[in-house]
Amino acid sequence: MTFSLTHLFLFAAALLAGAINSVAGGGTLLTFPALLAAPHVSYVMANATSTVALVPGSVSAFWGYRQEMGRGRRELLWLGLPSLAGGVIGAKLVLRAGDEVFAHLVPWLILGATALFMLNEPVRRWVARGRREEAAPSARQGVLGVMLFQFVVAVYGGFFGAGMGILMLAALGFLGLSNIHHMNGLKNFAAVCINGVAAATFILGGRVNWPLALLMAVGAVLGGYGGAGLARRLGQKNVRRLVVGIGLVIGLAMLVKQLRLL
Repeated sequence: MTFSLTHLFLFAAALLAGAINSVAGGGTLLTFPALLAAPHVSYVMANATSTVALVPGSVSAFWGYRQEMGRGRRELLWLGLPSLAGGVIGAKLVLRAGDEVFAHLVPWLILGATALFMLNEPVRRWVARGRREEAAPSARQGVLGVMLFQFVVAVYGGFFGAGMGILMLAALGFLGLSNIHHMNGLKNFAAVCINGVAAATFILGGRVNWPLALLMAVGAVLGGYGGAGLARRLGQKNVRRLVVGIGLVIGLAMLVKQLRLL
């Protein structure tokens, strides 16, 4: 692969996405549009390549919370099964939809994910306000409902994925959990399940640009480790504002372009 300014741009986008993901999430809102700017990369290929590139970051994020998982084995089952099933279905829907249909959905997906991202802090405050993690499992209501909700989230995650973390935190709140570290660990586990099976589906479908995926995977991992300090110094609130601003600008620009072509 001949290194060019495009590769440098994609590596930088992945580096920034890795740093942002380690603090606030939302890296897909950077990597996906960056891939669309690369030559000969279609909408579906950009989505597939972005998913594969960010899988190592998802695994490392889950590994960082592995000690929190020892007391949540039932929750792992409740989240894991619907996450695996939904992730496969979501990815298959992307492949079945094709580039033309997916291209029409992209502006709305980006704007919707940005809106979900804006809800992150309100949901976290709601979780912290009054849910008791110590509630007995028999007293936890709606496990089947939460599994169904997680399945829907996983379908969305396999289809596009940006912003799915906040939906999973809401589901965990309904399960009665309140320890944010435990919840983040479970959320990261579910994200590994969703992104892992979605990536496998895209790979089997032959829609991944491997040179770009590997380049961006390295950038995302390095950004997660090296850029996290800078992102933390900026503060979660400022990082979130940056991601929301980028999402709004890109989503609206794509929507305006699409409407002009109609």
